[in-house]
Amino acid sequence: MIEWFSNPEHWTGTDGVIILVAQHLGYSAIALFFACLIGLPVGLYVGHTGRGVVFIAGLANALRSLPSLGLLALLVILFGPVFASDLAFTVPSLIVLVLLAVPPIMTGSYAGVAAVDPAAVDAARGMGKRPLDILFDVELPCALPLIFSGLRSATLQIISTATIAAYVSLGGLGRLIIDGRAQHDYYQMAAGAVLVGVLALAVDITIGLVARFTVSAGLTRRVKGRPS
Repeated sequence: MIEWFSNPEHWTGTDGVIILVAQHLGYSAIALFFACLIGLPVGLYVGHTGRGVVFIAGLANALRSLPSLGLLALLVILFGPVFASDLAFTVPSLIVLVLLAVPPIMTGSYAGVAAVDPAAVDAARGMGKRPLDILFDVELPCALPLIFSGLRSATLQIISTATIAAYVSLGGLGRLIIDGRAQHDYYQMAAGAVLVGVLALAVDITIGLVARFTVSAGLTRRVKGRPS
């Protein structure tokens, strides 16, 4: 595997590692963006109002139980007649990744808002703040630790599962695994698995650094100080 990585031909060109990493990150970023558009508002609403807790729990469990590869194959069959281009494969792949990422983002944002100290909410309400002001000025900042936790979990799942895009002839690091298996090149398969792990770790560390500088230091100490 070291020899595989040391070969410059594996790093350049349209099928090189650099291009595959860029494609993998592109799919992951788009899926994470749409998952946040869906999961964050739903989680914040349920956490703020207390309505739909049973629904959000059932929805999260249902989405987690979906078989990713089987769903991808079904969506490719359904979208095949609709799109004549690579969108017939890209759109189903992104849908699967979005559905996979929504539950941790949704439950993280809900749990973060629901865990806010009621005394802080009552104090804001006593100051005459409106419900939306309470949500964005009090609850959301206090919920950031758990929101980032859900975001990190969703990102790791997206990056690790984005390899399935290679099953429908798309790019990304999954190409190394799928093509390596077809060619019985196990060094290439191992290299693809290592690259996916390294990429997931790098992105997770990046989000962790963003959270460190975004979340209030007082909240960080409070969360860390909770008994396990």
